Amino acid sequence: MNPRLLLFTAVIVLGAGTAAGADAWPELRGPTGQGHSSAKNLPREWSKDKNVAWKQTIPGVGWSSPVVAAGRVYLTTAVPGDKSGTQSLRALCLEAATGKILWDNEIFTQDAKSPGIHSKNSHASPTPLIDDQRLYVHFGHQGTACLDLEGQILWRNRAQTYAPVHGNGGSPIVVDKALIFSCDGSDQRYVVALDKNTGKQLWKTDRPGHPVKGFSFHTPLLITVNEHKQVISAGSDVVSAYDPATGREIWRVRYTGYSVIPRPVFGQGLVFIITGFDSPSLLAIRPDGEGDVTDTHVAWKLRKGVPLTPSLLLVGEELYMVSDNGLASCLDARTSKEHWQKRIGTAFSASPLYADGKIYFQSEDGIGTVIKPGKQYEQLARNSLGERTLASYAAIDGALFIRTEKHLYRIQKQDP
Repeated sequence: MNPRLLLFTAVIVLGAGTAAGADAWPELRGPTGQGHSSAKNLPREWSKDKNVAWKQTIPGVGWSSPVVAAGRVYLTTAVPGDKSGTQSLRALCLEAATGKILWDNEIFTQDAKSPGIHSKNSHASPTPLIDDQRLYVHFGHQGTACLDLEGQILWRNRAQTYAPVHGNGGSPIVVDKALIFSCDGSDQRYVVALDKNTGKQLWKTDRPGHPVKGFSFHTPLLITVNEHKQVISAGSDVVSAYDPATGREIWRVRYTGYSVIPRPVFGQGLVFIITGFDSPSLLAIRPDGEGDVTDTHVAWKLRKGVPLTPSLLLVGEELYMVSDNGLASCLDARTSKEHWQKRIGTAFSASPLYADGKIYFQSEDGIGTVIKPGKQYEQLARNSLGERTLASYAAIDGALFIRTEKHLYRIQKQDP
């Protein structure tokens, strides 16, 4: 195939009405959806007492990551209700400069009959999304809603009534007028698009196959191939590319795996995906095929050090990852050749961040490891907040936002 005929570009999934610069972090993994930020002047050292601009207590429990736009921070949480087993599913807005809670609104009420969740999950794990002066909040099988940025509910949709396993997880994306997310339960598995302005269903596409364990928690990624948009969405035993306008499946790759969590990354002409439990593989896929391309378009496959939960990070020609048990790796993205591998902790769920010339990892026990990108491992700092965290970073010029089990922190350089 003539490479000059191919055009591979990453797409920023962001509406025209919201700035995509260094002062915005509009969705899971930021403006590109791949863990990159153009923010500058970020701290590389912090602790409970160092470089903390503010710390705000967040009510309830939630592992959604914060999103930031126009001087405000948004996140979701679940607060136990008055009756045993019930949950108030809520959206919050904080002032980014001070941490002051500006509003805290209930979006849905979850009844006591809802299925249980995994010990590492929460009832508010999907990350919100800001697009075109709207805030989209998603609670998996419990429902999806659109709010204005002052907290007024514009629409709600609770039509996706699949049977979850371990609770909710995957976050939505916006492509043109469609709000797209995956629904992978024990009874049915599909990808759905809602009209972002009304909440009405635009299309629904069932996943192929019949996996023994059908549940997954995947967040899609929008890419462009040969000037055509594709939404990459992985589920149990299969990853597919969909036409975001119609839901038509463009291509698929089969594998063995379930409970797929990591979001894909795209670059160097390849889509990189993780296949999930029990024995995860990292697949590098050429996304220019049609139909079942399992035997023709997988460029390489790797099993050593592959994560189950944290997403990958692609910086130039190097692919970085950290396994759930803390083994970090740097690979050549085109060939899978290992440049280095280093243990940096014992438990990881958050996805890494690349910003201000540095790579940030965040462990479940609240330790942030900062390294210099490159083919040799070079640690710049190791920072502890002393609190459990599973949420991923948000970054804007001068500041990192870190959500822990009880708090939201703004980390920035402080004057001596």
